[in-house]
Amino acid sequence: MNIKYDRFYGGKSKALTLSYDDGREQDRRLVELMNRYGLKGAFHLNSGLLGRPGYIRSEEIQSLYQGHEVSVHTASHPFLDLIPQERLIMEIMEDRSALEKLVGHPVRGMSYPFGSYNEQVVQLLSALGMDYARTTGGNGGFSLPSNPLLWNPTCHHKQMLEYGEKFIQYEPRHSRMSLLYVWGHSYEYDRDDNWELVEQFGELTGGRADIWYATNIEIIAYLHALQQLQCSVSGRIIHNPSATAVWASVEGEAFVIPGGHTVHL
Repeated sequence: MNIKYDRFYGGKSKALTLSYDDGREQDRRLVELMNRYGLKGAFHLNSGLLGRPGYIRSEEIQSLYQGHEVSVHTASHPFLDLIPQERLIMEIMEDRSALEKLVGHPVRGMSYPFGSYNEQVVQLLSALGMDYARTTGGNGGFSLPSNPLLWNPTCHHKQMLEYGEKFIQYEPRHSRMSLLYVWGHSYEYDRDDNWELVEQFGELTGGRADIWYATNIEIIAYLHALQQLQCSVSGRIIHNPSATAVWASVEGEAFVIPGGHTVHL
């Protein structure tokens, strides 16, 4: 029996997520456009900068980012590879604690300020409660992260149309799951006067039946649940110990394994 763990939520083989840093006031316009086209993403915020000129206010975070993810970007946006370990820990934990108070749930992801990190930084993240950390190193591909704590996006949003078109046409070998991951800063749309990119990207990639639109942490949580599936020697019994429903395929046909259930094939 040919069983593959090759489906995202809903049995889809493709997923799309966006990721924006700093919590600048242009996030308001960006979120409105993303919502219009059904796009989802993570917004990585510096809690120590909230309310300053040009930044969003703490009291609007819960309503503004509803349906999206609020994520760590450190409290004050330092170069993490240039500060003492004690300050590194506090930058992440202070930001995480402040954001959790604002959104009312655990915050488990982050992006690296300035894209800066080193081996010491990466090694500390799991102990600080981080399930993923996004870099700024676009890889031009649609693969899943091999190490979520060094999660390279597909591209910067300046290239979103180019890679959006490629993603729609993309047919991975061996029916693997594919992910389009776009990152940037919302203030760049004002600076470059190219807000039309978001609308064109939404028209191109939004509302498609073959794509799962998800936040960064939703993708990581789903992959964790998929990896926890327990399969019998015969391949005909699969148990899902997680609380999350996951999808797989048998002979190319998608099927669901509800959270906490055992499926007999």
